Amino acid sequence: MSEVLTLLKPRIWPLKHRGFANNNHGGMIKVFFFGAIGALFWGGIFALSLRVLYYFKGIEDIGDILGYKLLSMILIISFALLIFSSILTSLSKLYLSRDLYLVHSMPVSSYKIFLSRWIDSTIDSSWMVMVFTLPVFIAFGIIYHASLFYYANTLLCLLSLTINASAVSTMLVMVAVIAIPANRMKSIFILMGIFFFVVLYLAIRLLRPELLVDPEVFDTVLVYITSLQTPASPFLTSTWAYDSIQAALSGSVRTGMFHNALSWSFAGTATFILIIASNAIYFKGFSKTQTAAVRVFKKGTAIERCFSFLPGPVKSFTVKEIKTFLRDQTQWTQIFLLAALVVIYVYNFKVLPLEKSPIKTIYLQNLFSFLNMGLALFVLTAISARFAYPAVSQERQAFWLVKTSPLSLKTFLWIKFFIYYLPLLILTEILIVVTNVMLHVTPFMMALSTITVFFLVPGIVAMGIGLGAAYPDFKAENPNQTVTSFGGLVFMIVCAGYIGLIIVIEAGPVYNLFMADIRGKTLSLATWIWIIGSFSLTFALSLIAIAFPMRFGEKRLAKLLI
Repeated sequence: MSEVLTLLKPRIWPLKHRGFANNNHGGMIKVFFFGAIGALFWGGIFALSLRVLYYFKGIEDIGDILGYKLLSMILIISFALLIFSSILTSLSKLYLSRDLYLVHSMPVSSYKIFLSRWIDSTIDSSWMVMVFTLPVFIAFGIIYHASLFYYANTLLCLLSLTINASAVSTMLVMVAVIAIPANRMKSIFILMGIFFFVVLYLAIRLLRPELLVDPEVFDTVLVYITSLQTPASPFLTSTWAYDSIQAALSGSVRTGMFHNALSWSFAGTATFILIIASNAIYFKGFSKTQTAAVRVFKKGTAIERCFSFLPGPVKSFTVKEIKTFLRDQTQWTQIFLLAALVVIYVYNFKVLPLEKSPIKTIYLQNLFSFLNMGLALFVLTAISARFAYPAVSQERQAFWLVKTSPLSLKTFLWIKFFIYYLPLLILTEILIVVTNVMLHVTPFMMALSTITVFFLVPGIVAMGIGLGAAYPDFKAENPNQTVTSFGGLVFMIVCAGYIGLIIVIEAGPVYNLFMADIRGKTLSLATWIWIIGSFSLTFALSLIAIAFPMRFGEKRLAKLLI
């Protein structure tokens, strides 16, 4: 066990010394800044959970049933997220990390190396899910006046749920790597991405969350209550955690301890089997990972011919960027997550019960269309944070080649911009058009939303490239680490402010134009001046959002010493 702790020390030391060592005031500011943002999100989740549970508790007869149904949904969704997150993290930590060459050269057994890496992977893949679900469970304890046993029992349940999810997903990864080396796992990623998206989607749909707010679909109250009380599968570890937490909320200590012990017994068994399996197949899978990758692109391919009109250095960097993206396995998993996000986004608009609203449908449809611009742009921001923001950091230690090349940094950044701009523009316009068609909006709102998105997309992408160049992280092993840095948080905040400002500026003029069109009235000269000024200001802000971040990123990147 001492060898495992020694292997974990390189992970512990940076956490101990980063930010506060050697009077690093910049690091302290970042820590407090991130802490404040996290505390705000944590407090918001807690307040919302408290409000929802308080409302459920006030409903006679079925209030507790609704609360327990919500608890079951939270646990099964958390378990699905933990499974998927652990698959991605364990593959990176166990097979693709750059320091594994050094670690495996040490005089330590392979299963001990595996165990230290698995512990590291488990922490990385689960801490955020656990931290941001805790306020929900605390809210349950407050509303149901739970004892101290409930809080201790809940922590143990969540910990066992984390270990179970990590053990199951890591076993799947080890078996998959034996069949297909980790550096050639595009096919297995496609399979896993589709599989886990389908599982998560079916889990949510089988729980039927709409039953919590729409009892009218049932013939009687008895059928409604019976549907809410439908038990989950007894073979899921999330079910054991739910039974234990529910028993603790009800004051049944013995039942809560029994289901908790059941979950921990599975965690111990799964860990034991995982260590035995790792001793047999982990190093074999790691050795397979070191085989040379298949050359996917050859000289004179269609990609190179498509950009033959560009000057030599520009063409070379453009083709290199596209090939790098297509060869990176981690990008493929994110594409499937993106596809899942888009499908869920569009599906939510399809099932909107507009006809049940007391507001006239035509007003509600166009109101949703206007707000949909902001939602689609927030989706674009999340996608840009994953793809556009890490684009410069993905050069890693090879960035010195960029600085010594005949290509200027300005041209280098604009190449990055255009490579991501066109696909993201097409994606966002498709989202807007498809959802507007589902909402049956007026031609005016259709034109307004598509044009507004057309002008805002380049600003958001430019912020991603520019701020990614201003705050690069060339030591990050994968783009996820880059996004969670200080610069990534700045990018998300700036984009959110930019989108919110544009929505506020356009809200008044759009309302006046829409109502004048519906009522057949003529707008005054002063109103037209206000409308033209607002849209002109939007256009000017869009230009600033494109030019300023790119210039800022170029200046910061030029000062960087490699």
